[in-house]
Amino acid sequence: MKSTTSLALFLLCALTSSYQPSATADIVFDTEGNPIRNGGTYYVLPVIRGKGGGIEFAKTETETCPLTVVQSPFEVSKGLPLIISSPFKILDITEGLILSLSFTYVPPCASTPSRWTVILKGLPEELHVKLTGYKNTIDGWFRIQRASSESNYYKLVFCTSNDDSSCGDIVAPIDREGNRPLIVTHDQNHPLLVQFQKVEAYESSTA
Repeated sequence: MKSTTSLALFLLCALTSSYQPSATADIVFDTEGNPIRNGGTYYVLPVIRGKGGGIEFAKTETETCPLTVVQSPFEVSKGLPLIISSPFKILDITEGLILSLSFTYVPPCASTPSRWTVILKGLPEELHVKLTGYKNTIDGWFRIQRASSESNYYKLVFCTSNDDSSCGDIVAPIDREGNRPLIVTHDQNHPLLVQFQKVEAYESSTA
């Protein structure tokens, strides 16, 4: 029992140390130019208007519960408030930091606590972003990377290791049902460019 506990602690320390935040990493900023706070709540909005709205969840294909993370098809929609947090005890979110992403609202049929996960599905197989509830999840972390040196425009990526080559961009293609599910791809030509708008207290209580 003692050896099992020691091994678990060793693996936890090894994982955490390999993902330590960089002291030189740039801070991620919201639409007002303020730092993204660790544990803060934000709308994730597309940079390019006219191609959908903010990020939310929806029921797709044969799902009986809305577990698919999607981009809203409506440009005027901000999507749902998203909590952006890191396991590290730091004040501000920086580029490349490992993140846990979770909506402030979870559908009653979904597992709680609920967060973004990635699963392998479809033919050909693709990595889809889902809420907690699927068994075939892929180990890894979400990160934020800057997409423009002149503006606070970013892209979300999913990485299966600390090696940047393992990271795939998040995209939102339109499927046959008209949904825009978030998918992880290594084709870096068309990432979903996003910006983060802070959710005000009155919006959180009504969202």
